[in-house]
Amino acid sequence: MLYLYSLALLFVGLTAINLIFSYQSKHIDPQFWTTFLFQLTMIPIFFVANMCIGYGVKFGSKATHNLAYVLVFSKCLEILIALWMGYWFLKEVPSWKTWIGLGFIAVGVVLVKQK
Repeated sequence: MLYLYSLALLFVGLTAINLIFSYQSKHIDPQFWTTFLFQLTMIPIFFVANMCIGYGVKFGSKATHNLAYVLVFSKCLEILIALWMGYWFLKEVPSWKTWIGLGFIAVGVVLVKQK
């Protein structure tokens, strides 16, 4: 059950943070004060997202007894979320090189998990 909690919390937290930055890059004027006010209003969401990520890592490390594996998995999840946000906001489609890179990362995760 800790695996499920960890995955859900990591997904929610990482999605929220990537959503905020993707929205900012597409819809917020790059002037300093506009960006400052947007970031200031996003502080409560950043707080909740950071709590989700923190507890996701905590529950994941309790479940796997391997912090490195949980952190590598969370980075892989963040890369997938970033690809999703790139497609959603900017209509960027990953190239074949991106998929090969993700394959290398997946192989690395499998190697890290082995004893």
